[in-house]
Amino acid sequence: MTNDAPDHRDRILDTTAEQVRRFGEAKTNVVDIAKAMGLSHSAIYRHFRSKAEIFDALAARTMAEEAELATRFVNAEGSAGDRLRGLVLALHRSKCAKLGDDPEIHGLYRRIVTERPDLVADYARRMTGLVRQILNDGVARGEFCIRDVDLAAGVVRDAVTIFVHPAHVEQAVMAGLDMEPRLEAVMDALAVAFAPTIPT
Repeated sequence: MTNDAPDHRDRILDTTAEQVRRFGEAKTNVVDIAKAMGLSHSAIYRHFRSKAEIFDALAARTMAEEAELATRFVNAEGSAGDRLRGLVLALHRSKCAKLGDDPEIHGLYRRIVTERPDLVADYARRMTGLVRQILNDGVARGEFCIRDVDLAAGVVRDAVTIFVHPAHVEQAVMAGLDMEPRLEAVMDALAVAFAPTIPT
C-alpha cells in the first residue's frame, strides 16, 4: 500500500472504524490504527494530525453519505411531496439502523455532532439546500404553494430534526418509542401546509 494512494485516507478511516467497533473509541489510538494497516504511525500523520482529526473525518464521511442518500430523492422521479417524505423517512431509518447495527460508530458520531457545531452547521446547510431543491420543484410543478422557499426549507429542517438527530433517535429507541408514525404525521401536516390554496 503506497502512502500517496488516492484512497489512502478512506482506508485509514475504514481501519479506524473497525478498531472503534472492536475496542471502543477510548481505546483506539493512532499507533493501533497504523499497526492494523501494517504502517508506521508517522504514515498516518501524513494524512491526519491527530486521532481527533481522524474521528472528525469519520463523522464528516457519515454526514456526506447521508447527503448522498438525500440527493437520490432530489433527483428521483415522482411527485415532490413523495420525494420529500421519502427523503426524511430514509434519513430516519438510516439513523435507527446505525444505532442498532453499528452502536460504537453511532456513539462516536453522536459525540462529535455535539462537540463540533461547525460540522453540524455545514451538514444542516447541505441538507436544507437539498430540501429546498425539492420544494422549488414542487412549486414549479404546481404541487406546492410556498411564498418563501428558503423559509419553508428551514421549517422542514426544524420540524424533522427530532427524527434524524442521533441523540434524539437514541433517546427514542431507549424509551421504546416508535417514532415513524409521528414522523408520518409531521410530514402529513407539512403536506397540508404546502398544498395549493383551493379558491372558495
